[in-house]
Amino acid sequence: MDFIAINAMRRKLIGILLLGFASGLPYMLVFSTLTAWLRDVGISLTEIGFFAWLVLTYSLKFLWAPFIDRYSVLGFKVFGKRRGWILFSQSVIFLSLISMSLIDPLQNIQLLALFAFFAAFFGSIQDVAVDALRIEIGEAKEQGDLAASYQLGYRVAILVATSMALIFADLYSWAYVYQLMGILMLIGSAGALICYEPNNQEIAILRFDEALLGAFKDFFNRFGLWSAALLLLIISTYRLTDIVMGPMAMPFYLDLGFSKTEIGALVKTIALFGSVIGFFIGGLLIKRISLFNALLFGGLCVLFTNLFFAYVASAQANISLLSLIVGLDSFAAGLVGTVNIAFLTSLVSKKFTAVQYAMLTSFMMLPGKFFSGFSGILADYYVSISSLETGWAYFFYTTSAMSIPALLLIMIYKKNYAANSA
Repeated sequence: MDFIAINAMRRKLIGILLLGFASGLPYMLVFSTLTAWLRDVGISLTEIGFFAWLVLTYSLKFLWAPFIDRYSVLGFKVFGKRRGWILFSQSVIFLSLISMSLIDPLQNIQLLALFAFFAAFFGSIQDVAVDALRIEIGEAKEQGDLAASYQLGYRVAILVATSMALIFADLYSWAYVYQLMGILMLIGSAGALICYEPNNQEIAILRFDEALLGAFKDFFNRFGLWSAALLLLIISTYRLTDIVMGPMAMPFYLDLGFSKTEIGALVKTIALFGSVIGFFIGGLLIKRISLFNALLFGGLCVLFTNLFFAYVASAQANISLLSLIVGLDSFAAGLVGTVNIAFLTSLVSKKFTAVQYAMLTSFMMLPGKFFSGFSGILADYYVSISSLETGWAYFFYTTSAMSIPALLLIMIYKKNYAANSA
């Protein structure tokens, strides 16, 4: 590889790294950190669980992906179609986060939910455009490195939006935290400007109905009816465990009696290191073993690390133990994240880049996001029929069991359809 090619690849990696950060920030601020804010001020677990439905926008993004493929944003055309949508979305997310910072949840939780919805909705639009840009700027052999770079940026955003946010909330206020997070969205704008936008000659610019039907038809034509249906089932069940337990993680830590600073400074910092190791191990696994074997390994890791939370819930409060378990869980999540991105990317046709990738990620997230809305009811129920510690343990036993269907489906697909998976 010559010097120019190295510089071009470095530019792609840095740009996607920063865009990964911009993608992770609004998602975590709505899906995770907001739950800590609400629990901190005394909102019930049941109400907090319903807030998980705000990020259903990420699961339904295939519905607006055709518009992102077909149209450019007025006033942002100079940046290109993909980058224009990215920069426009980031502007709205910035305004939404600032607006959230000005609201007291106890006084007007509905208005807070509205602006959180705007942040989630335009965060999902940003994701569609970023995914399309990532796929289009890289050759097939570069997608693993680009996925790892995206994951790294995303995981740093998780650290910032959770660990740093919790510490600053303890030191200052939740209002200050969301104002700061809004300003940090500018990092994503730098990523959009760094990336160049290629002219994708393969993409099919179609009407909304044609794009959706075309993307589905292309997918089933390429894989066959039964194989494609089984792939969609795998995709829709693979991340159930970590998505459903996600909204309850922060309330769980707080219910155990840990302070926001303890959670932010130790638990979430260790989580970052665990996830970074995980997504690089995930990239290595893809190169060393088959993709489906890597999927199986990742799914087993998620199942067992989730069971560890049940042990933490029933044991005496111990920040070191919690940090270790969170680190292991984050390792599993990072590994699964990289493997899953590579898996979904391998299924996408460049004729329907944005629409088809959005469709697949929607299948991945929709079941989990739907059930996660009931996670607070489930946790409250288990606590009400037992005790705080036992109730949380039952909750994590339940979420762990949600990994089993995907593992069985992967083994069925591997045996019957994946000829080169052994």
